Amino acid sequence: MVRTPLTEDERRRGAELGRTLQRARGERSAAEVAALAGISLDTLRKIEQGVIATPAFFTVAALARVLDLDLNTLAEQLAVAA
Repeated sequence: MVRTPLTEDERRRGAELGRTLQRARGERSAAEVAALAGISLDTLRKIEQGVIATPAFFTVAALARVLDLDLNTLAEQLAVAA
């Protein structure tokens, strides 16, 4: 299966998602947040760095739950970033 290349908007949104999650994490360690969300530390780091620009919905939802972020607000912020 061949993946369609990401658009510039998708890359921009991915970078903004990463920055938003990193700010919301604050002083908590990435390892702690990843463990609470049930994802690997490597995955969280790649999302925060924008390497994974379009993470799975359930991954974002788990991170939002751990970081106390509202998914609707997060979606609105990322739509503006595009």
